[in-house]
Formats: sequence, structure tokens, C-alpha cells
Amino acid sequence: MAERYKRYEVVAKVVSQKGSCGSGHKVGDEWIIGRNTPDGMCEMAYHTLLPFIWVLAFDGALPWYPDPHIAEVACPDGANPVIFELRRWQKIGIF
Repeated sequence: MAERYKRYEVVAKVVSQKGSCGSGHKVGDEWIIGRNTPDGMCEMAYHTLLPFIWVLAFDGALPWYPDPHIAEVACPDGANPVIFELRRWQKIGIF
């Protein structure tokens, strides 16, 4: 019998922003992550977040975070960092 995997939606929320974000992100901005870059989200930030999103979406854990359902990840702009909180949110299926 094939192994089954849980699949979750992941929510990305801006929890910190310093300097001047080129995409205009500000604390409190939030997106539900789907198959494509969400409308209004910086594509470079999205591609940085994507490996972490996959882990959370497929019921994995990042061992350096105390809560297995949450990760904080910075965008790649070191001069104007935006910090995103990624949260495992709602189960959308079992594969």
C-alpha cells in the first residue's frame, strides 16, 4: 500500500521590516501560499521562503525552531530585511 502524506496550506505574514522594502511590504501583510507567487508578494522573497514552505506544507519540521508549525525566514535583501513568519495552517488533503 502506498504511503500517504498530509498536505497543509501555509500562511506567510510579515512580522518585521527594516529600511525600505522595494516591494512595499509592511508588518501585518499576509498571504495564503498556493502554487504560484501570491499577488503582491516579492518574487525573490517567495523563492527564498519556498523550501521552508514545502517542509511545512508536507507536515515536516525544521529542528532549529521550537514550534514545528512555525518558521521565521528573512528575505534576501540584507540592507532592508523583511522577516516572514510561515505558519502551517489548514489541512487540505492527504495524498
